[in-house]
Amino acid sequence: MSFSATIVTLFPELFPGPLGASVLGRGLADGLWSLSATQLRDFATDRHRTVDDTPSGGGAGMVLKPDILARAIDHVAPPDDPRPRILMSPRGAPLTQARARALARGPGAVIVCGRFEGVDQRVIEARQLEEISIGDYVLAGGEVAAMVLLEAVVRLIPGVLGGVDSHAEESFENGLLEYPQYTRPQIFEGREIPAILTSGDHARIARWRAQESLALTRTRRPDLLDRLEAEKRDKA
Repeated sequence: MSFSATIVTLFPELFPGPLGASVLGRGLADGLWSLSATQLRDFATDRHRTVDDTPSGGGAGMVLKPDILARAIDHVAPPDDPRPRILMSPRGAPLTQARARALARGPGAVIVCGRFEGVDQRVIEARQLEEISIGDYVLAGGEVAAMVLLEAVVRLIPGVLGGVDSHAEESFENGLLEYPQYTRPQIFEGREIPAILTSGDHARIARWRAQESLALTRTRRPDLLDRLEAEKRDKA
């Protein structure tokens, strides 16, 4: 069964957007994964199709109503649907390569895109929504965040990028940042491709890349090295 993504949103017209372009779009057209977007307002019960209300206890903004969102989720994902239910949220767990990889191996995902001040906590609990964040900042809504999550996931589905080696050495796949990349011309504005990369010595090239990856990670993301060390200690 191919990966199936269902989006619950106030703006279904935004999809597939960039997900329909390039290799992701070809994978979509070839049936390697599927995407549908459901309009949340379709599950409102009043003539104005109201989906939000003022926050209990006061405060600015509006909050998505739990009953309407629950109806939408139940419609696209009945109880026997094995797909995880995800809410894109700035307070969620950070999206990682490991979580993307795990999702890519599964049947798909139901992704709720929040708007306004957020979602009533009761529907988060009642429908067991997994909150995921794409960074420590706030967007106007969850649609762009959902696209980020899906791009990270879909590109890992076998066949979407082609060979399995396409992402084997990318940043975060082994816990480190990726080494620098180069291509022709040999000299660009006085800067040359490192000689080792054109030496033909694949063992030396592999060692150089490993060293560069480690050095780059140590400079830019020392927290990743700390995490690797902690994982080694836990396994010891």
